[in-house]
Amino acid sequence: MKKVLLGSTGLSVSKIGFGSLTMSPSQLALPCSEGAEVIRYALERGINLIDTAQYYNSYEYIREALRRWQGDEPVIVSKSLTNDYREMLEAVEEARCQLGRDVIDIFLLHEVVGLSDLEDRKPALEALLEAKTRGWINHCGLSTHHTDVAEAAAAMKEIEVLFPLINVAGLGIRRGHDFGTKEEMAAAIEIARKNGIGTLAMKAFGGGPLLGRYQEALQYVLNLPGVDSVMVGFGSTEEVDRIFEAVDGTLSPDYVPDLTKKKLFIDQGDCVGCGSCIKRCPNGALSFSRETGLAQVDESLCMTCGYCTPVCPVRAIIFLTKK
Repeated sequence: MKKVLLGSTGLSVSKIGFGSLTMSPSQLALPCSEGAEVIRYALERGINLIDTAQYYNSYEYIREALRRWQGDEPVIVSKSLTNDYREMLEAVEEARCQLGRDVIDIFLLHEVVGLSDLEDRKPALEALLEAKTRGWINHCGLSTHHTDVAEAAAAMKEIEVLFPLINVAGLGIRRGHDFGTKEEMAAAIEIARKNGIGTLAMKAFGGGPLLGRYQEALQYVLNLPGVDSVMVGFGSTEEVDRIFEAVDGTLSPDYVPDLTKKKLFIDQGDCVGCGSCIKRCPNGALSFSRETGLAQVDESLCMTCGYCTPVCPVRAIIFLTKK
């Protein structure tokens, strides 16, 4: 697979990156050996960029995949949600230990949700700069669904890597407390490129809803000016094969994967109405039902990212991708 330079980092990365959230406990919950095999298969085929996060609980898959890997070391991206200086240093150390690596290539502020949150994350960003000085990480930056955050990050000298959400339908893009547009995000990405910031794009398929527009959705993000690599979540070797065929131009233009079974469910018998999932949802897809007072999902807004699953204290949220 074609490799490109990631901004001014000097890192050479594949045009498609491997997103490990899909196989994690929040989504498919693959056995470690099975998930590791999918990662190894992607590495063998030429993907050299792996995305993970403290929140995903997917470090074990990557470590197992690399345990017997004989090729070049992949570029690993991790992230943490904390805004605390000490906790961010601990998150970096956790990644180093659990991944079995002395240095993490890229470490990000995970999912910055607005300009006030960006301000609140300054201590965590300072910790990442300290981790870089100590030689624990090589590059830092942030991930976001928000156009205002992406615009601000594009002008920050501390940010070396930007990881924004963008897709052909504009699903999940936010601006403050309102919806943002793909045009706003694309403009921010172009500014980041001009400033030497590397860009990794997420949610090209909108977390699932755009899989019915597979070729269109993928090519839109791949061809955006300023996007260096597109991170795609994989749960099987077959999915890896399809993305290679799409990039190589050998996939049928009519290809549509099986879309029928990928949904988020809330078990109303278990839900206690605590609201934890509603607070955690980055897309406003969850709310309290007026009739029952329990959580409910708006499928038109849900991006099936699985972020809500781990915070449910009673495991009432079920994310299913049936084969």
